[in-house]
Amino acid sequence: QVQLVESGGGLVQAGGSLRLSCAASGGTFSTYYMGWFRQGPGKEREFVAHITRSGASTYYADSVKGRFTISRDNAKNTAYLQMNSLKPEDTAVYYCAADLSWTILPDKFDYWGQGTQVTVSS
Repeated sequence: QVQLVESGGGLVQAGGSLRLSCAASGGTFSTYYMGWFRQGPGKEREFVAHITRSGASTYYADSVKGRFTISRDNAKNTAYLQMNSLKPEDTAVYYCAADLSWTILPDKFDYWGQGTQVTVSS
């Protein structure tokens, strides 16, 4: 099993950037597929981005394509979400998640971090 801790959230103006980090411990990081999800006020948790174990393939929600980049550094046991051109609609709690199988469905991810707040002001 693996434990996940997100960091890097904060307040940023529209058009700005943030980089979120997800530090993993307690498992073999390179064996996990990683995903980022978010949950805005009054909304369901939604998929944001996904990356395979080696980092060779990525997948994004349409709402963030071209603006967000998911990456991972297996030597540092860390996944990242680089968020550029942020919009007020991106305001949410952002969660990282891990699973041993490929999926982008939140209900299928076995391991979750506690989340980090991202607030984008207009």
